[in-house]
Amino acid sequence: MCLSLPVPTGCARSTRDLLGIIDDLEKRGIDLIVLSMGSQKLDTRTSTGKLMITVIGAMAAFERELLLERQKEGIALAKAQGKYKGRKPAVMAKTEDVIKLKKEGLSIVTIAEIVGIPRSSVYRCPNKNY
Repeated sequence: MCLSLPVPTGCARSTRDLLGIIDDLEKRGIDLIVLSMGSQKLDTRTSTGKLMITVIGAMAAFERELLLERQKEGIALAKAQGKYKGRKPAVMAKTEDVIKLKKEGLSIVTIAEIVGIPRSSVYRCPNKNY
């Protein structure tokens, strides 16, 4: 069977995952042919196609790792300069509002809508004395 479907960007998390997806497709009798490779087709039924898809997957994983390294370096630099403080927890910032509204007798759903946080965050509100 051969299907022509768009493959979503980021469909595999690693080279191993990509090869697992291709192996799963093969076991189901589905051939993978990538049509958008410039003037060439990438056909995983051939040994050259398998090699190329592996190399492309490895390069994508390598690029992702480089991006994560640069991100960590940037965060470390920003922390050293005192510019990076992290995200302020949503529930902690709105605890007083949640407690006040709960004392007024409003429901959890109504409180969540008013304060602008999920219901689960209202339930996790640190002060349970309401």
